[in-house]
Amino acid sequence: MGYLYIVYVLCCAALLVAGVREQRNHFRNLRKIPDRVLVNGIRGKSSITRLCAGALRGGGRVVVAKTTGTAARFIFPDASEEPVYRKFGIPNVVEQIGIVRRGATYHPDALVIECMAVMPALQECNQSKLIQSNIGVLCNVREDHLAEMGPTLDDVARSLSRSMPEGGVCITAERDRLAILREEAERRNCRLIPVDPDSVTDKEMDGFGWITFKENVAIALAVAEQLGVDRHSALKGMWEAPPDPGALSVARVLQGDKRLRFANIFAANDPESTLMNIKQLEEQRLITRPLTMVINCRPDRIERNGQMGELTARVQPESLVLIGEPTKSARSTVPADLQDRVVDLGGKLPSEQLLEGVTAAAPDDSSIVAVGNIHGQGEVLLHELATLPSWTCEDGSEGGSMLRTPTGERIR
Repeated sequence: MGYLYIVYVLCCAALLVAGVREQRNHFRNLRKIPDRVLVNGIRGKSSITRLCAGALRGGGRVVVAKTTGTAARFIFPDASEEPVYRKFGIPNVVEQIGIVRRGATYHPDALVIECMAVMPALQECNQSKLIQSNIGVLCNVREDHLAEMGPTLDDVARSLSRSMPEGGVCITAERDRLAILREEAERRNCRLIPVDPDSVTDKEMDGFGWITFKENVAIALAVAEQLGVDRHSALKGMWEAPPDPGALSVARVLQGDKRLRFANIFAANDPESTLMNIKQLEEQRLITRPLTMVINCRPDRIERNGQMGELTARVQPESLVLIGEPTKSARSTVPADLQDRVVDLGGKLPSEQLLEGVTAAAPDDSSIVAVGNIHGQGEVLLHELATLPSWTCEDGSEGGSMLRTPTGERIR
């Protein structure tokens, strides 16, 4: 019995020594990277991470970056990228240690990294132990992960604030709960910098070959300014930055004799962000009415399915297609006056049958917006759309170049 006790004590001591050694090595790697930018918030983190990295590259900085969203990517200093390997495909905040170690080998001027923690305590640990950023980004406060950070949006704002750098700078585009963020920033001796989306002109937005928002660009410009990059160079770097695979996108596809515009809004999986994306696409006339709304349901996102069903009252689509399961969780919240517009394709349909069912609900020369969550039937739908030919607008531009599958492959 005494022998087993000694073995147990020795094992614990070995683990302690290994942990202390790993922590020291990690902190040594952090010191090799002068500036570290941690991007947090509810919606748009991956796009902002790419924009910040692009802006700094535009100013001649050596930058490595890592996104976590639709498809986690490690982005090299030359803007090339590769998927982040995850054992068993399971994300874990501990992977940030490996990212810092790998990034430090390039001797970068800056690391831009997306926060992958949801639980408030892990968000604080991610900042204080894993990244120790001197510049934080808190892009927005929206309705998502309420079970972990809620139940109210005020609670979400306070939870997200736990990633603010003590004694550093935090940049935000949030307006509704700015007072809470100011209060939390003061507690951490952190200088809060609110950005104004209207400071970004339409002409500057025209330089992007993909769809993004002025809020995201304004945040990236503020980060670049903090690190000494001028506006023109930062914008040029952002224009040249590759978009995230989950970026808002529109493709023009042919299904038989039908010409359809398909908008992939899966990445914006909270109701306010989804509505904002739909309105922007309509204002830019990238999608037109009649409008078919596709809601992809997931069994582990029952609350979100219901939120998307409620959102139909504000979108008022001419037809509504439910895919995935359980579709009842979305259909039960669809307003009574829209129930006769619902086409329920619930369950795991074969890919061709799924595509046929979705496109059959949309008339010729109309638009389809796909919302909810990309995983499951959403992924199947996107891969099937990749097989469809595109059609050409009257101005001679081709469709399809902006639609991407979950692996980042362009859909033509």
